[in-house]
Amino acid sequence: MEIKRTLKIKNEEETRRFGLDLAHELKAGDVVALIGDLGTGKTALTRYIAEGLGITARVNSPTFTIVKEYRESRLPLFHFDVYRVSDPDELFNIGADEYFYGDGVCVVEWADLIEELLPEDTRYIYIEYGPKEGERIYKCSF
Repeated sequence: MEIKRTLKIKNEEETRRFGLDLAHELKAGDVVALIGDLGTGKTALTRYIAEGLGITARVNSPTFTIVKEYRESRLPLFHFDVYRVSDPDELFNIGADEYFYGDGVCVVEWADLIEELLPEDTRYIYIEYGPKEGERIYKCSF
């Protein structure tokens, strides 16, 4: 995956601003793939994307359900956490392709585990710890 830009995110407010700005660019059928170690802020970024879409419900990790749906916004948000998916058929069984090619926005945490199933035009964000406490490095494919 080609990295088109790298951003240093210095704090939670910059994470929020990035998520809100990204949400305003998203349209139906977009998939955002988040890849990063435990604790790098994948769910926090998803929360801010949701806020930018107009979702007021509390967004947290769907670790035990694979996907959570949020429909009370300008676009539905489908929040995936595929960390515990051991077989790609699990995603087909829940109709993941209908989500990925549907009428909403999909945000997929741990997306590197199912990369072969994601649409070709998926937006990738690789999240790494930054050099200072609280900093993150976002490497984006868009």
